[in-house]
Amino acid sequence: MKFDNVYFVNGTAYAGKSTMVKLLAEKYGGIACEENYHDALLPGIDDGEFPNLAYTKNLQDWHDFVRRTPDEYEKWIDGVTLECERLELRILETLKNDGRPVFVDTNISVKTLWEISDKDHVLIMLADPDISVNLFFNRPDKEKQFLYRLMLEEPDPEAALANFRQCLARINSPERYNAFLHSGFNVILRDESIGVEGTLALAEKLLKLK
Repeated sequence: MKFDNVYFVNGTAYAGKSTMVKLLAEKYGGIACEENYHDALLPGIDDGEFPNLAYTKNLQDWHDFVRRTPDEYEKWIDGVTLECERLELRILETLKNDGRPVFVDTNISVKTLWEISDKDHVLIMLADPDISVNLFFNRPDKEKQFLYRLMLEEPDPEAALANFRQCLARINSPERYNAFLHSGFNVILRDESIGVEGTLALAEKLLKLK
């Protein structure tokens, strides 16, 4: 199964994936499947088939979410990623014959991308692993600020914050970064000096859109 009209953007947090997908779709009259676009299917999923995605849906006390160990958090993230991939493929199957190019901020693994796409239709965007840990709570989005407030409510807020940063460090490890870097796909490293327009021009070139 090949997705000939789909352009995939994967990589690490804070690398600009969501922005790039949106800009490319706007410029080329395409469909933007932005971050967590698979959420559209979550209400209908079977909890037994998708236990990791169902974890937050069925969570009774959100403090349990931030109390998990780095091992538990990493295992959950890896499970979520695999389940998201299955949902993404379902959605993309319905879009592949639309006629317009599809630009995807994706969770689909590098291994699967080699099976369903071509090298020139995949872009890896990377930011320094430390950025994802150090700037996690700097973004104003509601989910991150909600988690931050939960940790401040813990008996030892400093310990709670330190534990969660260890969780983030685990899933933003140098090993995961290097796996993307050496995946064989074209890579863009976060570079503030070239700005969004420069990054867009580089993405277009690597994806052979111009």
